[in-house]
Amino acid sequence: MKENAVITIISITIIVLNMMMIIVLDIKNAIMVATMAEVTTAVMAVTTVVVTTATMAEITAATIAEVTTAVMAVITAEVTVVVMAVTTAVVKDVAAVGAGCFNLINN
Repeated sequence: MKENAVITIISITIIVLNMMMIIVLDIKNAIMVATMAEVTTAVMAVTTVVVTTATMAEITAATIAEVTTAVMAVITAEVTVVVMAVTTAVVKDVAAVGAGCFNLINN
């Protein structure tokens, strides 16, 4: 009779220990899933910030380069037109003065 009671107690103890092991494993798995979700979220957030920052820097640099090139081309064209007009007018004036002096000298 005592042997049956001991066997029953041992069996119940083994069942309880197995149930506790299952509960511990479930808790461990839940913690691992939550930890992986947190790590994934953090990594994705950092990656997004880094990629966005790098992309914006590249886009900004490219845009500034394009805009600078376009603006410089327009300014160069405008300055060239103005300088050519002024130079032509000055050359005409100098030629007219020279012609007037030539006429004064020869008359």
